[in-house]
Amino acid sequence: MNTTSLRRALVPGITAAALALTISACGAANEKDSGSEGEGTLSGTIKGGGASSQEKGQAAWVAGIQDANPDLSVVYEPVGSGSGREGFISGGYLFAGTDSALNDDEGELTKAKEKCGADPIQVPAYVSPIAVAFNVEGVDKLDLDAATLTGIFSGKITKWNDKAITALNPDAKLPDAAITPVHRSDDSGTQENFTDYLSKAGGWAEEPDGEWPASIKVGEGADGTSGVVTAMQGAGYIGFMDESAARENDLTVASIKVGEDFVEPTPEAAAKILAASKPAGLSDNDMAVEVARTTTEAGVYPVVLVSYLLACPTYENAEDAANVKGYLEYILSEEGQKVSAEEAGSAPLDRETADKALDLVGAIK
Repeated sequence: MNTTSLRRALVPGITAAALALTISACGAANEKDSGSEGEGTLSGTIKGGGASSQEKGQAAWVAGIQDANPDLSVVYEPVGSGSGREGFISGGYLFAGTDSALNDDEGELTKAKEKCGADPIQVPAYVSPIAVAFNVEGVDKLDLDAATLTGIFSGKITKWNDKAITALNPDAKLPDAAITPVHRSDDSGTQENFTDYLSKAGGWAEEPDGEWPASIKVGEGADGTSGVVTAMQGAGYIGFMDESAARENDLTVASIKVGEDFVEPTPEAAAKILAASKPAGLSDNDMAVEVARTTTEAGVYPVVLVSYLLACPTYENAEDAANVKGYLEYILSEEGQKVSAEEAGSAPLDRETADKALDLVGAIK
């Protein structure tokens, strides 16, 4: 039965509201290092929103620059990638965070171009592993492959002692108990990336999407990362989320088969995916990539999301332009990438990628 989880209990490491992040923020001090606006030159308020996976990263970025520009306030609402893209296109957000690249499958890119008056800027913010967390009594280590994960989340594998799981885990004492897979009930970039992995590597029959397919009537739906974390308190549950959320809430996570090895969802293993992935940008302002889900390269974790930032190349208001430019430059700076890695567990961009992104953001006017 497909039900929507309405659990609202507080979970350690996840804020109760988790609806809006509003912190006094500041710009950066120098180009490609800490931004280009200079200390104390940014003021006013900029509002953005989108991917909930970016919430901790956004908090780290805002806190990291607040001393330089105390008169600037940054508001980031972690409403999910789909809502973030919608808010950016409608003009409700000056910038957005998304775990799924803006594309024209549903006319989003065309609408964003109309809103911006030119091709929107889409640059990576960081790479983050998507962890598969599980709660099985007496089992603290689990190895899975793409085909088995696909079977679980499509409802074809329903018991923990199914032969597909036991074959991968011969030493585990897997119970004859029901599996309850948890997916996202909201439009989620994490979900789109997870189902993209299942589709390309595991034979998932549905089209990868941020919204859970109505045809898959198994398990429970949960609202946001916090909802999935809360649901994972149930025995027999399995779900997917940003690795940092799993780690901060002491959830046990599975290793995923890549080639002949099983790889844990670490930032270091996730960071290696960019080198194996092909560019997929639809304009000169677009740095989207096609993630190499089927890589067999040793030590690479393929269940990842590349989290993007969206902005316009020009803004009608000069203050908005300066503030968005200064804030995004800080995010992409060495300092910004470092604090996000420390606070959110993300994998920093390599400097070649970051510098290319800084060139695009630095042209905002």
